[in-house]
Parts: sequence; structure tokens; C-alpha cells
Amino acid sequence: MNDRDMQALLLSAERRWMDHWVAGPTIEGRPLGRGDPAPDPDVLDTKGNTVSLSSTWADAPALILLWRHLGCGCGIERASRLQEEFPSYREAGLNVVIAAPGEPERVAAYHRGYGVPAQMLADPDYTAHKAFGLGHWSEEQVLYDAPPEFCERREDTGLDFQEERRAQGRPLVDDPWMQSGEFLVDTDGVIRVSYAYNYCEDYPDPRIYLTAARLLR
Repeated sequence: MNDRDMQALLLSAERRWMDHWVAGPTIEGRPLGRGDPAPDPDVLDTKGNTVSLSSTWADAPALILLWRHLGCGCGIERASRLQEEFPSYREAGLNVVIAAPGEPERVAAYHRGYGVPAQMLADPDYTAHKAFGLGHWSEEQVLYDAPPEFCERREDTGLDFQEERRAQGRPLVDDPWMQSGEFLVDTDGVIRVSYAYNYCEDYPDPRIYLTAARLLR
């Protein structure tokens, strides 16, 4: 993909972010829990091929990470943490997979740009998030550390915020309200750990997954 085509994808994703920003949270969620059967939505690999999510836990338990959006600073921090955690997850026999919103081309660029150690799959419409019961965070869960004027969700405030982030090289894209979540699924397709973030930086303790992996042996 050439730079012009990538820029067109980014601009479209920025417009979606703005539409969601002004509209506010609208999607109710009820995350699936431990013991629930894992859903099996179709997603895409970074070459655009359709992949059944169940294929990720066919041969080994899978740790499914559902990314909030591809411009989120918390996602970049999660990627950094994952670089440290990944060897332990693999040693424990877990297949670590990220389902991220965005077209395959944008997901592939993110994967390369931030050195994400796990496989990344593209889920432009948040199909996996919704299938696992994730919805929008409330406004206070997203804006708890933002300037007071952000609570008004005006378009001009959003435009200024987008311009600032664009200058930093990580444009605000996709859906600012979507909840992050992580699910450990065993080879029978049953959820063993359900972790729905309460706010953007609500990272899980990796020992939860490592202990769950030991209990599966």
C-alpha cells in the first residue's frame, strides 16, 4: 500500500473517531465471564485473509487481547508491557493474539511500528469486542484525567485533540469509547479468564494468566 492510500485510511478512521466522540457512549456491554463459551467471529489477518477466531485456540489455550483503538496511548503501553510478558506466556503454552480495530493495512503498520510480539488480527467493526460482550465505557471512565472542557464533547475540542495527537505521530482513530478486554480461552472453547478493563490503563496482572495456564495442564 502506498502512502496516499494509507493516508486515506487514516483520515477515514479519524472521521469515525470524531463521529463517536461527539455522539458519546452508545453501545451497552455485558462482558462474557468465566465458563461461558467463547464466541467465534471471523476476523482478518494482516494480509486480508478471513480467519476464524476459534483457530487461535484450536491447538493451545489462547489469550485474546481486544485492543481499544490504534491511536490509544494505553494500547502503546500495553504493547510495551506485552514485550516483557510475552516470553512467559509462550513458556506457559499460551497462544497470544490481539484483535485490533482497523483495516489489515493499518493493523500491519501498527504491528511493525510498535514491535508487537504477538500475532495481530484486524477487526474493523469491533466484531470480536461485541461478540465477547464489550461495549462503550461511560464518559467518566474515559475522561477521568482529561481537562474539564472535554466533558462537553464539542467538535472543536476534538479537532484540537486530534491535531495534537497527529503531530505526535499517533492520530486519534476508530472509537474513543470502546472498552478493552482480555480473555483466556481453553482448547475446548471455554473462557477461563475474563478481564474487562474499567478504564484505559487498567492493565491486568500477568500472573493471573500464568496461574490459569498452570491450572489447565
